[in-house]
Amino acid sequence: MYTLDTLPFKNRFAQLPAHFYARVAPTPLENARLLSFNAAAAQLIQLDPAEAQNPNLVAYFNGERAWQGTQPVSMLYAGHQFGSYVPQLGDGRAMILGETQGWELQLKGSGPTPFSRGSDGRAVIRSTVREYLCSEAMHGLGIPTTRALCMLISDEEVYRERIEQAALLVRMAPSHLRFGSFEVFFHRRQYAQLTELADFLLAQHFPELQHQPEPYLALLEAVVKRTARLMAQWQCVGFAHGVMNTDNMSILGLTLDYGPYGFLDVYEPGFISNHSDHEGRYAFDQQPSIGLWNLNALAHAFLPLLADDPDEAVEKARSALWQYQPEFDQAWLNGMRAKLGLQAEFAADQALIAELLTNMQQNLVDYTIFFRRLASLSRQPQNTDTKVRDLFLERTAFESWVEHYRQRLAQEDSLDAQRHTQMRQVNPAYILRNYMAQQAIEQAERGDAREVERLLKLLQQPFTEQVGMERYADHPPAWADSISLSCSS
Repeated sequence: MYTLDTLPFKNRFAQLPAHFYARVAPTPLENARLLSFNAAAAQLIQLDPAEAQNPNLVAYFNGERAWQGTQPVSMLYAGHQFGSYVPQLGDGRAMILGETQGWELQLKGSGPTPFSRGSDGRAVIRSTVREYLCSEAMHGLGIPTTRALCMLISDEEVYRERIEQAALLVRMAPSHLRFGSFEVFFHRRQYAQLTELADFLLAQHFPELQHQPEPYLALLEAVVKRTARLMAQWQCVGFAHGVMNTDNMSILGLTLDYGPYGFLDVYEPGFISNHSDHEGRYAFDQQPSIGLWNLNALAHAFLPLLADDPDEAVEKARSALWQYQPEFDQAWLNGMRAKLGLQAEFAADQALIAELLTNMQQNLVDYTIFFRRLASLSRQPQNTDTKVRDLFLERTAFESWVEHYRQRLAQEDSLDAQRHTQMRQVNPAYILRNYMAQQAIEQAERGDAREVERLLKLLQQPFTEQVGMERYADHPPAWADSISLSCSS
């Protein structure tokens, strides 16, 4: 295990030419202090969790103390935001310190950069708590994501929709490259740089593709498939990202940039987690199609890499994109079968799932609670069925569906005990509901980390029912409906 003083750093991205980034230095927060340290993330970089008590930890991450081997840089990228191309974005409040044990350590909220466009480059407690908790919640659910090592809070005031306290997140990812990292060079017609970045990505993260007959096409196909599977996982767990701009799409297929996200409470396909999204572009049920839309933008940027002849390049890009829908459909169907405890594959499964989701929508059924309770249902009608049936306003809707469900279980001679165990391994007891994050934020703004720590521990094991945590597995309180989230969240 390493200490903060011995943690070895390099920065392969910073070895690329300067047109990919800007060299920066963090601007220290005023009276910064540690709010929470994630021992599970520390294990990934072999950092001794006891270093959370090291008095130099804040100084290192706050930019007050030089860290040997680090080369802070902010990445250049562009992106399509709400469907419109923005020619230059970049890390306006973030910088990659360096890389250790295969993970980039990035400071988020560390002050202005050349890409800040006049802003202060700060994050606030509200947004930092939300990302800190949700990245770990998603990892606990088995969904690819960036991770969070720790978060700092401060007395520094910044203005968003109101005066708030500045904070800093230490984020971890194998790479922070995104779709927009490639778009910027395509739209600038800087094809040499585009090729250089693609070669870097292949060498560092897809070495198995380097010797393919067409490595760039293979790379695009890999990103298409990873993104399709990620979208399917989001839909199966009921997660709405909120801002699926191409600059928020990871080239590695990770969940990236947690802003106004939300997990479904009642099953509402058109759920919009971001009140800034007036047209519902990034509504929950639009995410699969937006995933493909974003991949189309990426494929467009890849055209110069695919062939010298424009028509040939377009055909190759289309061939890669055609793989998205089958990959998504299969991943989603497999995920939903697992949620229902189905082992075999039957053609009628899609109709069974569609009937269930329609009933859940019409009856305002809580998505997470339903599937968790369903994991206790027997193949034979019992009194315990009421735990599931009572979630429906119209009981006959459930009774009609559950008859079809039991018939389906009988087709594969499903064993209750085995199925119940398997279903509890994919249907969480706990998700990060917005009201839970809000309570943690309000305490953190008072300097109290107890709710953040409680939720961090809870959400890292979402499939295990934990003693004394029953309230977190229950319906959200009525006041939760009043929570409103925007891009500053």
